[in-house]
Amino acid sequence: MKSFFENKNLRYAMIGSGSWATALVKLLLNHQESISWFIRDKKNIAKIMQYHHNPTYLQSVYLDPERLRMSADINEVIESADVLVFCTPSAYFMPTLSKATASFDNKFIISAIKGFVDERNLTIAEYFHQIHNIPFDRIGVISGPCHAEEVSMERLSYLTLTSKHLEVARALCDVFACSYIKTTPGTDIYGVEYSATLKNIYAIAAGICHGLGYGDNFMAVLMTNAFHEMAEFLNATHPDKHRIVTTSAYLGDLLVTGYSQFSRNRTFGNMIGKGYSVKSAQIEMNMVAEGYYASRCITEINKEFNIQMPIAEAVYKILYEHKYPSYVIKQLTDKLY
Repeated sequence: MKSFFENKNLRYAMIGSGSWATALVKLLLNHQESISWFIRDKKNIAKIMQYHHNPTYLQSVYLDPERLRMSADINEVIESADVLVFCTPSAYFMPTLSKATASFDNKFIISAIKGFVDERNLTIAEYFHQIHNIPFDRIGVISGPCHAEEVSMERLSYLTLTSKHLEVARALCDVFACSYIKTTPGTDIYGVEYSATLKNIYAIAAGICHGLGYGDNFMAVLMTNAFHEMAEFLNATHPDKHRIVTTSAYLGDLLVTGYSQFSRNRTFGNMIGKGYSVKSAQIEMNMVAEGYYASRCITEINKEFNIQMPIAEAVYKILYEHKYPSYVIKQLTDKLY
């Protein structure tokens, strides 16, 4: 399979145009002469052509339109490339893919999506494998800890590139590495996808607690318990003897999402803690907090396993059962240690 990436003429495409997609386009152009880019809104394409930056996200990132084959036709973009990087909010994944009729045969799929396929409760890798019959040796996953905003500023960041086969993961590392991005290969596709989803739920919990006025001392306890909760879920649902959950793809991603000023999930939770309704917080943010959708999916998945997940359960009660945050978190404090 490594021979796939030994082809120096591979064509790359980005599906999605948000902040993380824009940051990954910046990284891809460090090694590729040009890439294809699916951007749903034709007006955004016109603005990028005119102003040389994404008008909505990461406006500081310079984009050379001569190196971008932009299109609002997803089939045109899929057909133009050998490697497809999917980077839409998970809630928009199926609506976006529903317009795709082009074949995925002989394509390599990279997921940079941190969430589940809605209603199916599948990760992106699981979806492409089960629904489109794509073998795992043609699927890769990008995980953090890495915020798009810091990539745009070229601050030193770390990515984990995961595939079922280590040699493929190593090849993916070469695609995204640069002077300010250090990359690590991995083989735990399930673990990094589920942890990337879970950490968004825990970041919402951290934001809610911050909005309610809890301090750093409590936050340390919350995040410690969140880490143990995440690790227990991963090991119970998808055991992997080679998984080391204290590494950056798991623990590191959890910490940065729970603490960072750039974390949209923490921001969303903070608004909930301050009294916003879910709808009003979503409208004011004008960005997708993946943890909101992940909370429902994890709750559904956990019905099969019955793992004790008091933090994830508290977030679900607040977001979906509309329980008072102050009451739910007060109950939660008695379950932490």
